[in-house]
Amino acid sequence: MKKILVTGGTGFIGAAISNYFSKKGYSVTVLDNNSRGKLKRIKKDKKIKFIYGDITKYDDVFKALKGQDCIFHLAAINGTKFFYEKPDKVLDVSCKGIINVIDAAKKLKIKNIFLASSSEVYHLPKKIPTEESESIKIPDILNPRYSYAGGKILTELIGINNAKFFKKMIIFRPHNVYGSDMGQEHVIPELIKKIKKAKNNIKMKGSGLQTRSFIFIDDFVEAFYLIFKKGKHLNIYNIGTQEQIKIIELAKTIIKIFKKKISIKKEQIAKGGTQHRTPSINKIKKLGFKKKFNIIQGLNKIIH
Repeated sequence: MKKILVTGGTGFIGAAISNYFSKKGYSVTVLDNNSRGKLKRIKKDKKIKFIYGDITKYDDVFKALKGQDCIFHLAAINGTKFFYEKPDKVLDVSCKGIINVIDAAKKLKIKNIFLASSSEVYHLPKKIPTEESESIKIPDILNPRYSYAGGKILTELIGINNAKFFKKMIIFRPHNVYGSDMGQEHVIPELIKKIKKAKNNIKMKGSGLQTRSFIFIDDFVEAFYLIFKKGKHLNIYNIGTQEQIKIIELAKTIIKIFKKKISIKKEQIAKGGTQHRTPSINKIKKLGFKKKFNIIQGLNKIIH
């Protein structure tokens, strides 16, 4: 598997994976239309080729897949803001994207595919930490927030039910990945932006008692590489950490790093928000994964 196509490869995670694999000596082709990605995230490397294309257009996907050995399918519209504001587009990219990728891969007889899902598919899990065997669900079909989770569930279903056409079909579920240049539509960059600008106080949605487990981007790509090398066909892997932190404590930690004195005012959380999210990472630990960055180390790395 020396030639890899990364869909959504100028996105935050896609670019990190593309750069990492090119450094490892793989030939990487990036497919993206840069609607939310940034070409500057891709390192100037002769082993990385960029193709401008739209994941919702079959011809673009088919052309990009010619000559490839493997697909990393990450193209999606992430960011809670977009789930509420343009759920139709979120679903369009997820649904057409996975159908185009699978159809083109089957026609070109590409035998290895890795599909990006999301921790969003768990919604309100029965158990924390949450194992990959947890039920995935859409709790309220009328809430546009679940456009993203719905698209990811469909991605998983299509991948799993076409697994017989592949030598290796693996699903990975990222959990709150963060790092430099990740965009503003996520909790850590939103808090950093608010705190950096604030003089006296910041507003926070919800009680602040919601918990998350964050994984630094460098740790994420190391975990993904282990899945790539050692992961088993027709398996699902959480990628994250079990280091839980309350959102209010996260905010206080960032305030401390900025050496500011700021109070926190609470606002009503958007309907459909998840209270707790922490993955079980037993499966990736068995592959050899050990995180290098705790939340304080990671925050210091991106703030300073």
